[in-house]
Amino acid sequence: MTQTKISSKAAPVKFSGVTKVYGSDVVAVDDINLEIEAGKLVTLLGPSGCGKTTTLRMIAGLEMATSGQILIGEEDVTKLPATDRDVSMVFQSYALFPHMTVLENVAYGLGFSGFPKSEAGDRARAGLELVGLKGYDKRLPSELSGGQQQRVAVARALVLEPQVLLFDEPLSNLDAKLRRQVREDIRAIQQDLGLTVVYVTHDQEEALAVSDEIVVMRNAAIAQIGTPRTLYDEPVDAFVADFIGEANLIPCNVTALDGPMAEIDVDGYRCQLPSRGLSTGAGQLAVRPARIALNEGTGFDAKIAKSTYVGVRMEYSLETSFGSMFAVQDDVQHPLEPGTAVQVSFRFPGPVLIPS
Repeated sequence: MTQTKISSKAAPVKFSGVTKVYGSDVVAVDDINLEIEAGKLVTLLGPSGCGKTTTLRMIAGLEMATSGQILIGEEDVTKLPATDRDVSMVFQSYALFPHMTVLENVAYGLGFSGFPKSEAGDRARAGLELVGLKGYDKRLPSELSGGQQQRVAVARALVLEPQVLLFDEPLSNLDAKLRRQVREDIRAIQQDLGLTVVYVTHDQEEALAVSDEIVVMRNAAIAQIGTPRTLYDEPVDAFVADFIGEANLIPCNVTALDGPMAEIDVDGYRCQLPSRGLSTGAGQLAVRPARIALNEGTGFDAKIAKSTYVGVRMEYSLETSFGSMFAVQDDVQHPLEPGTAVQVSFRFPGPVLIPS
């Protein structure tokens, strides 16, 4: 097995019982405990107002914890100002100086850090080469595309060689194609250099694509921590199941238990799944749209309510006795028309039992 490269400066981050309260009663982050390994890219993911950006800003020193402790490496930085923390942050807005050249923008922080002008220029040029912008030294930000401007912002942060590199919604100003390209660039740079990166986004696909680990946040607290695959395949509850990619939440009955397995019944369709600690009785099933099979054997009855062609796949809205469902199918050559009766079953592994 190839060992992951870790930068000599990359440091772990640890939150112990950290709470952030604004005013007298607005709890933005509520008693969170979190450990981020050195050299890993960890994403804070959640809906607006869940506390993810506040958490990131507390690492940066732009917000101070009300209580608890924050460590970067072995150093307690809980009360340190941003200027005394060895971190760099890439903002959503890029924050490039429009009157400065690309090289001057990248070298700007190095000058404040005490580097001689010649060395700052050399390091800035190396940073631009690292992000694929060699030869762009003399251009102004206005002469660059949105994706190139974001790379300049990344280069400016990288040349400072921080212990931790922070990204705050870095791709939200880019179109879909550029988002995919730049997120791949960020991930490649992080892996090549072995950086510790903490990355904030509300975009589930983005989080799944770039992360070693994802921290899902809800209502100022942590809902679940895990690898992208763990969160997608084994969500702890309905919120995580529905937030990490789409999920159909379906009522079911757990009819029997056999060791770690449970037999479940969905409208007469029976199958076995890991019980995940649930007992017999009413339950809930999370099923990904791509893991629904239509007319591939015995299942439960449904009807096609809506059929949509989106190029690479068909999307179907289904009507069932217990409500609506959403399914996607790869077969675009033989679409099912609205009103068509179908048998719905599940592909395995796929459905997951979650607390109802």
